[in-house]
Amino acid sequence: MKNINDNPNAAPKPSPKGEGPGADGYLKGRGAQINTKNRFLVNERTKEHIEGIDDWSEPNVETQYLEEHSKTLVNKVDSPDVGMWYSMNPYQGCEHGCIYCYARNVHEYWGYSAGLDFERKIIVKKNAPELLRKFLMHPKWECLPISLSGNTDCYQPAEQKFGITRKLLEVCNEFNQPVGMITKNAGMLRDKDLIQEMASKKLISILVSITSFNEDLRRVMEPRTTTAKQRLRIIEQLSQAGVRMGVMLGPMIPGLNEHEMQRIMKAASEHGASFSAYTFIRLNGSVKIMFHDWLYKNFPDRVDKVWHMIEAGHGGQVNDSRFGLRMRGEGPISDLVRQQFQKYNKLYGLNAERWELDCTIFRRPGAEQGRLF
Repeated sequence: MKNINDNPNAAPKPSPKGEGPGADGYLKGRGAQINTKNRFLVNERTKEHIEGIDDWSEPNVETQYLEEHSKTLVNKVDSPDVGMWYSMNPYQGCEHGCIYCYARNVHEYWGYSAGLDFERKIIVKKNAPELLRKFLMHPKWECLPISLSGNTDCYQPAEQKFGITRKLLEVCNEFNQPVGMITKNAGMLRDKDLIQEMASKKLISILVSITSFNEDLRRVMEPRTTTAKQRLRIIEQLSQAGVRMGVMLGPMIPGLNEHEMQRIMKAASEHGASFSAYTFIRLNGSVKIMFHDWLYKNFPDRVDKVWHMIEAGHGGQVNDSRFGLRMRGEGPISDLVRQQFQKYNKLYGLNAERWELDCTIFRRPGAEQGRLF
């Protein structure tokens, strides 16, 4: 057993590229290439040498769905810079495998790694619809919009198997509970009928995340997501159905995708988006280690350039936890990204006025009948 209480601020070291099942050792179809250490665990079991055979078996590379009967679902969001009051997540962990995802660190609370475990071990909250109904029925709930999801993508591949997101939307529609959604998966179109009905009551607002039109980049940076072309199709079809649609450019990574900002915003506007948002990359917790490893293996010619530009966007660090700055960064690099965003936001009409979801029509089923007696 190996003690893993290492210095969290130590410079990340790339893992050997020779590890893994591919011909070149690269795990295709996965974002993270390593399992980072869980800061909550004292010990870990690891293979120190690639030729070692004693008492060792390779981890299961297939995605595993772990059913969980949670006690709570809706969480209050205290952060002032994420644009939401409450959130709910039907799935923990995400098979999309986006290498930059800040939500990876949450997987450590479940006893897993923020690396490959985050993509392979998906926790499924089977009782989420019942928990939401119980939450909304509570007499102390004063209606405010709930974000679906605030952490992992609620339309990741698991949704096609379990359908929990649709069931949550059905509960929200029944209660007239407004929701905000964000996704990078065209599976959202399976629920077009329900989303359109909620939009007619001003109960839903949607952001579609688009980070690159470069398919070679997307395949390694967001390996199990749908293409940018498909994401534009989501915007187009739902906006034509009367749904308020926006585009999320996040994160913008200097040296990798920030130069695509104008093209993305122009295309989103042409397909029906009316508002937009963006974030500047930040590498929090274990994401710092796996992102550097990923960058080293995929872009060895520009590792230092990209890394130093990220540092320049956060005052010499790759992460900033200060509210108001952590999502936008500071310094000349992040300022340039912000200026581009503001310019193209106005140019392509993506600066629609703030649009309030309707919280006035919220109702608890059976409440009206109860008052009669």
